[in-house]
Amino acid sequence: MRGKKKIAVVLSGCGVYDGAEVHEAVLTLLAINRHGAEAVCFAPDIHQHHVINHVTGQSAPETRNVLVESARIARGEISDLAKFDAAEVDALVFPGGFGAAKNLSSFAFDGADASVNSGVEAVIKAMVAAGKPVAALCIAPVLLAKCLGDKVELTIGQDADTAAALEKMGAHHIRSRQAEVVVDRKHKIVTSPCYMLESSVAQIADGADAVIKAVLGLL
Repeated sequence: MRGKKKIAVVLSGCGVYDGAEVHEAVLTLLAINRHGAEAVCFAPDIHQHHVINHVTGQSAPETRNVLVESARIARGEISDLAKFDAAEVDALVFPGGFGAAKNLSSFAFDGADASVNSGVEAVIKAMVAAGKPVAALCIAPVLLAKCLGDKVELTIGQDADTAAALEKMGAHHIRSRQAEVVVDRKHKIVTSPCYMLESSVAQIADGADAVIKAVLGLL
């Protein structure tokens, strides 16, 4: 019998504009540790959609790999998402950042008609089928809306256009404020808006902590 609960954290690169939002990712890892659980990091071994210069906001003429970039946040302790086994973890978390909407899905470009990376969709559905909690921060709830539909209750904060896209995908959006968490107990889904709202890093920390506390409460 395992001791600590294991929570898988799926990263989408490194950097808010083209990968995982670094504050959300790191503060999620911190919350997992502080609540006595163990984080295990994963990322798909795929090319990023593009690379953004985070000083200028302009596209850079280079290519980067999502797994390799995500390893920066995980300090090298990361596995290819293709090796994910739902039986080996207790819960799953997706930090936000444009990587969720550009690399893990095409939501940034296609909205409600977006597709989700097949590997990402497989792990989400495997966890839900196993009755294990899945959480998503910031824009990452779009992955759950697209993969699950079925009126799953989610939040991305208060952005009307994004909320409408979630509803079109079959989810039920609930408005929320900074650091608030929406828990869908039927589907065991936990979401929080994080940087989808204007927030301080302290509010991001509070939101990540509340998400992990809610996830552990569902176990």
